[in-house]
Amino acid sequence: QVQLVESGGGLVQAGDSLRLSCAVSDHSVRNNAVGWFRQPPGKERETVAALNWGGSNMYTADSVKGRFTISRNDAKNTVYLQMNSLKPEDTAIYYCALQKYWSANYVSSGEYEYWGPGTQVTVSS
Repeated sequence: QVQLVESGGGLVQAGDSLRLSCAVSDHSVRNNAVGWFRQPPGKERETVAALNWGGSNMYTADSVKGRFTISRNDAKNTVYLQMNSLKPEDTAIYYCALQKYWSANYVSSGEYEYWGPGTQVTVSS
């Protein structure tokens, strides 16, 4: 059974950094489309960053561009989200996700079949 488990969230101050990790079991992340998504309180879920199948393209939301970076370690079967210069508006539950079937659309959350339970990130001003 495929499982994704996020870690690394917490309460930080504005300007701090965090690195979220997503450990994946029973499914290789190598060459797979992977993404990080977030849901702020009272708002819709949004795509933060994603890598397409093969890893040749990377999507980063305008709101986090230049501050957040997605990466993966195939040997550890883990996906990361490095978050720098955090702002209060980055407060949200962060989810990692994995596509099961190939899709040209690696940005939309609806294209992802496997999801982690989420990790809370809270940024105080």
